[in-house]
Amino acid sequence: MSNLKKIWNYLPKHRRRQFLLLLILMNIATFAEIVSIGMVVPFLAVLIDPEQIYQHHLVQPVVQLFDITTASQLAFPITIIFIVIVFSAGVIRLALLYVMTRLSFIAGSDISVDIYRKTLYQGYSVHIGRNSSEVINSISRKTSMSIGVVRSFLTIVSSVILLIGVMSVLIAINMKITLIMFTGIGLIYWGVIKFTRKKLKENGRCIASQSTQMIKSLQEGLGGIRDVLIDGSQQFYCQLYRNADFPLRLAAGENAFISGSPRFIIEAMGLILISIVAYFMTISGSTESIPIIGAFALGAQRLLPAIQQAYGSYSNIIGSKASFEDVLILLDQELPDYANQPLPAPIAFKKTIELKNIGFNYAINTPWVLKNINLKFTKGSRVGFIGTTGVGKSTLLDIIMGLLDSTEGEIIIDNQRINDKNKRSWQMHIAHVPQSVFLSDGSIEENIAFGVTEEKIDHERLVRAAEQAKITELIGERAHGYKNIVGERGVKLSGGQRQRVGIARALYKQANVLIFDEATSALDDSTERDVMNEIKELGGDLTIFIIAHRLTTLKMCDQIVKLGKNNTILSGSYKDIIGDKEA
Repeated sequence: MSNLKKIWNYLPKHRRRQFLLLLILMNIATFAEIVSIGMVVPFLAVLIDPEQIYQHHLVQPVVQLFDITTASQLAFPITIIFIVIVFSAGVIRLALLYVMTRLSFIAGSDISVDIYRKTLYQGYSVHIGRNSSEVINSISRKTSMSIGVVRSFLTIVSSVILLIGVMSVLIAINMKITLIMFTGIGLIYWGVIKFTRKKLKENGRCIASQSTQMIKSLQEGLGGIRDVLIDGSQQFYCQLYRNADFPLRLAAGENAFISGSPRFIIEAMGLILISIVAYFMTISGSTESIPIIGAFALGAQRLLPAIQQAYGSYSNIIGSKASFEDVLILLDQELPDYANQPLPAPIAFKKTIELKNIGFNYAINTPWVLKNINLKFTKGSRVGFIGTTGVGKSTLLDIIMGLLDSTEGEIIIDNQRINDKNKRSWQMHIAHVPQSVFLSDGSIEENIAFGVTEEKIDHERLVRAAEQAKITELIGERAHGYKNIVGERGVKLSGGQRQRVGIARALYKQANVLIFDEATSALDDSTERDVMNEIKELGGDLTIFIIAHRLTTLKMCDQIVKLGKNNTILSGSYKDIIGDKEA
């Protein structure tokens, strides 16, 4: 119940109001069912003994309305009334099913979007510390399962309301038979619940864990398809998928069997009890036997499926507990203050970027990646970063970009310290080109103007960025030009072409701080020189930070920062730090 309460609190207010209205509709549907079952007795009685019904005071309004003068005339209006009531009850139940199903799936969309939004707003350190397969699985599959739990809970509530209402009518008709019947049914379900609860939980945990492994195997196999094809590792990934898929489906199948199996026993038991009742009432010569049997038959027809639905819903709640808890963990993610605010204006940046006593490690009691970094850069400078693998070059740039928070020290922009409140304003100045550029499965123009809707793309700026990135020739060679689709992760482009699209993206942003993290590594020497010459001519106010695998790329830099082992650092001109090296 506590988990359901948490989900309830995460739903938007208007969704909660809709669920409350749904509860009202449940009660209306129950009332309609009660009336339809209650009408069985007078309906059958008027067919068997119309004289007795004709004299009843409750029938007199019908007699007067239809101007009935004899008992035999009652059959037609009573039949019509019975048909209308039963049909209305069916329509209301159908409407209830539609509203409940639709509302639960819409609520699922609300929760799924909320999780995705909260996830996207988490810090970079959170993302690098988690497996994307787990997050994707929770957002897509586990969210649906969790909302299925809400739907199951509503089904239980609806079934209980119906059960109480119909049982009240049947008790009024014959208390003894009703109590015997439903005591037997209750004992069967109690026994099933007692012996299957543990298995449902175990299967639920299996489904939660293996569904993540399924997505992981799909992501890795399809994401690395070039290597899979070259290495012939199809069987490996098929087996990886099979090892996750088979136990998941087996567990899901067992839960489905457990949820549905009592139905057949209960239906048989209900028919047996009705047959026994019919037999004893018939041999006793009771004139009320047929109406009562009819009422119990209709009551059983309504209640037995409802009871089975309630049990199936209970099984689903127990079986989905593990997935439910995973979803709640993601829902509990806190949103930063700026999440609900419009994009800020850039912070004032006219003079300097200062790194003061910057230190960084990933956790307490782990080695320092960076320590005592003190650097100062003037606006418009070109700064190159060099050092062996693992000395913290990319980490330092991540700190400058605000992706990672330094463990100690501070970044100061024009004497203004960067903190959580103004970090977004600082990031508005920055454009980043990583070594591995992410490309969406869209057009070239969509990937250059990344995160901008098609109708808002500035095509003049787009063309200029493409020219500076030396990608116009590629675009001109293709039939659809800028509309050409690059494929998933840019698979239709070469490595160098993907990097040039990434460079064009950074230039399109028109930021005044450009950060290149091995951004030209996939370019040939000639193209790299052309790109860097274009970048060099971009303007004196543009500040550029570069990590390059070829030292000659950094000749355009005013300042070289060399990071060494044991957190050593050197800073100076290209000649001072690198000398006359051409490699």
